[in-house]
Amino acid sequence: MATAAHVELSPATPGVYHVPDLTAESSKIGSQLLQENHDKYHMYFNRSGFHNHIAHHLLTLYALGATPDEIQRAFDNNKTMQRLQFPVETQNVQAMTDPDKFKEFLGKEQYFHDFEIFFRREIELKGWETVLIEHVFARTEHADRMLGRMFAGFFHPLIHLGFGVEFKQPAIIVEALAQAATHDGWTAQYLHAAEDVAATSKYSKSLVQLIHESSENDTLRASAHWEDGNKIRDGVLVRAPDEMKALAAQWSVEPDQLEQKTAEMINAAVYFTGAAQRPTKQIKFDFFFMHCVNCALFFSTFIKEPWLSTENKCRLLEWKARLDLAMYVSRGCPELLLDEIKNYRPKRLEGGWRDTILRVNRLPDDGHASKLVRALANGEQACKAFDTESDEIFPIKGDMWLKLGQMAIDSVEASGPNWVRSAGFDEAWEMIPERARL
Repeated sequence: MATAAHVELSPATPGVYHVPDLTAESSKIGSQLLQENHDKYHMYFNRSGFHNHIAHHLLTLYALGATPDEIQRAFDNNKTMQRLQFPVETQNVQAMTDPDKFKEFLGKEQYFHDFEIFFRREIELKGWETVLIEHVFARTEHADRMLGRMFAGFFHPLIHLGFGVEFKQPAIIVEALAQAATHDGWTAQYLHAAEDVAATSKYSKSLVQLIHESSENDTLRASAHWEDGNKIRDGVLVRAPDEMKALAAQWSVEPDQLEQKTAEMINAAVYFTGAAQRPTKQIKFDFFFMHCVNCALFFSTFIKEPWLSTENKCRLLEWKARLDLAMYVSRGCPELLLDEIKNYRPKRLEGGWRDTILRVNRLPDDGHASKLVRALANGEQACKAFDTESDEIFPIKGDMWLKLGQMAIDSVEASGPNWVRSAGFDEAWEMIPERARL
């Protein structure tokens, strides 16, 4: 049985998007390797805060029907760069039980393992659902600090939480909580400020409308500079903080809109990620935008969780979309060319999703590509009911989903870097090979 200290995958909980007939053999090897990662390795593989993606990769491969050998190979490819866990300091774990002292440990990666033990004990005592409500969704000062940190690091803690909730693995939820606690809090400041503006806003627009408005706003479009260390924190929120908050505040969610607004968020994230291309360059997806899509998948899970209140589902979705908007602006508001998706001719015309999934399962990367393919396949399902809605709300429709999946696998199998980084800047495309002319 899966516990706060033990990972045990089961075909009975295969994830919100999965291929049919997951095998017991893949469940077994996936569980063993996820356990080894949980027990042995730190969440950050270096002191710069770069994330250990092993859990993301293995869980994605499992859901996509990867063989035991493919799962083992993915683990072996990525374990060599990992750092070992730091020893647990018992006095730190005890101190964390005091809410005032808990704050003193926040944002410091050296306390990751201490946070893990703290949250493990909390879950063993109360259950993971109660712990998430208390520490993330209770709307207390403490919970709001943790909720904001879930959105830090390009959504990584929230993605990790999504995996834990989706596959019903309390040990992965422990990792997610400890990861959030060791991130900084500046993202929360933006999200809280946008929420405050939204409370008095009279506007309600679609995400696609707001994306287009941001690209037409001179202040926003110029707010991030190529040389900025963090283009949201050091660019957008320094040079256009009021404009960014005012724009983001114009998207909100009412309880009776949850299903459609979840689909709208997924569709919009895929739109600006897939359409941000340069016609003279090879197809490449923006590395930062890709995280918006990969995170979007888990909202198909969150919306179904009975322990999470409707009000908190709405808030979580609003925060996700508002950070997506800031992410788009921070990459220089790249021109979005929908015809690049509509007219795409894949490298392999036959095989559909099955071929795309088989190829990404074999790909030697750190899991970003497999997460993207699964998120796109899930997006097709989540948005299917809204295919007749306006393109100003749901621009991605029909066979565009499969074309995006084929674009994704073709792009990472091609020469050059797997990703373009900050697609709205000319400098980002300099290392991307020219597109072959037909």
